[in-house]
Amino acid sequence: MTLSKTQSSFYRRLYLAHLIEQGIASVPAIVDATGMPRRTAQDTLKALEELDIRCEFRPAPGERHNSGNYEIVDWGPIERTWVAQHADRIRQALGYPTLT
Repeated sequence: MTLSKTQSSFYRRLYLAHLIEQGIASVPAIVDATGMPRRTAQDTLKALEELDIRCEFRPAPGERHNSGNYEIVDWGPIERTWVAQHADRIRQALGYPTLT
């Protein structure tokens, strides 16, 4: 299946939000899980707001250098159960590796 740029961008955002819900909630963890470049992960996190998905950074207590995790606070108009049910298909369409 070949995705358009619009589809891949949309799927990448959905999949990233799903990963955060599954506890893969830091930029290094997202990069490890997907193989996407760090900058792409950061840009995708920022772009979640364009879908009205509210994602907030939770700094780790006592840590420096922006250490912490992201949390999905509100999925907005996106049905999170649909994303969870289709996460594997989305992952495959994006060409990301299977989660271990």
